[in-house]
Amino acid sequence: MGLDYYSILKVEKNASEDDLKKSYRKLAMKWHPDKNPNTKKEAEAKFKQISEAYEVLSDPQKKAIYDQYGEEGLKDMPAGGFRNSNSGFNPRNAEDIFAEFFGNSPFGFGSSGPGRSMRFQSDAHAHAAGMFGGGSENLFRAYSEGANMPRKPPPVESKLPCSLEELYSGSTRKMKISRTVVDGHGRQVQETEILSIDVKPGWKKGTKITFPDKGNEQLNQLPADLVFVIDEKTHSTFKRDGNDLIINQRVSLAEALGGTTVNLTTLDARNLSIPVHDIVSPGYELVVAREGMPIAKEPGNRGDLRIKFEVKFPTRLTPEQRAGLKRALGG
Repeated sequence: MGLDYYSILKVEKNASEDDLKKSYRKLAMKWHPDKNPNTKKEAEAKFKQISEAYEVLSDPQKKAIYDQYGEEGLKDMPAGGFRNSNSGFNPRNAEDIFAEFFGNSPFGFGSSGPGRSMRFQSDAHAHAAGMFGGGSENLFRAYSEGANMPRKPPPVESKLPCSLEELYSGSTRKMKISRTVVDGHGRQVQETEILSIDVKPGWKKGTKITFPDKGNEQLNQLPADLVFVIDEKTHSTFKRDGNDLIINQRVSLAEALGGTTVNLTTLDARNLSIPVHDIVSPGYELVVAREGMPIAKEPGNRGDLRIKFEVKFPTRLTPEQRAGLKRALGG
């Protein structure tokens, strides 16, 4: 059959006109050569295929021939009803179809500001801009005459609160979003989608996860990017400081002087028993190496656990206790 136009346009055989337009809009915007400067040749080929698929499937006569005889059937048919004045099917210029949908290219080459016209400095500049095919002169003329360029709105940011347990071990979050998109008739409709976010161990507050073009879409504008920003929930035991974890531990004066043991449950549910042999003086901090948060950029490595002590002094002592302490401490 040659090219599979249905697969290229990502539609079913019974796709409606709206389905075809919606799919064309999305794919043409994604694969336009000016949006893919680093893979321009691949994008040009893909862009042409998408345009050709839309031209065939949106035309009842061409679609009927394609469904029965395939791509070769289109090429072998006599010229009647087709654009080619000689014989067979000659696809329209891809940029012409694109211009009918969007009015002009939304990927301008340095326009001077929102809503202002762009000017090509020379024919050579226009040629270098990356348009292709013999039918793009009209599009160039539309630009030079001051066509407004659709703009991409700023990203839409949303907080993603995560527990320290999630940021310690990692997790997968499913986010259901509802957004406005423009259908093939230029009408705004609601679309629901579930996005999957893989929270990596060690991610910090402020880490951003970007979903390109998943924000709301408005007529004559590109869809905004949707950005989730990691936020840390308050934890009952631990406080995060960079890659370290901090806990506050209260001990009695007897424990501060005579030694004690700190028992705690880690963020990945392990039980730790940490002996304290040093005398705990005011401001004393015990560092337990590699029991902090995973370091995202250093897989397998972790920060430290820092235990900050607070000594509970007795509010009163009996004469015997005072005397005993003086003897023990040599005071």
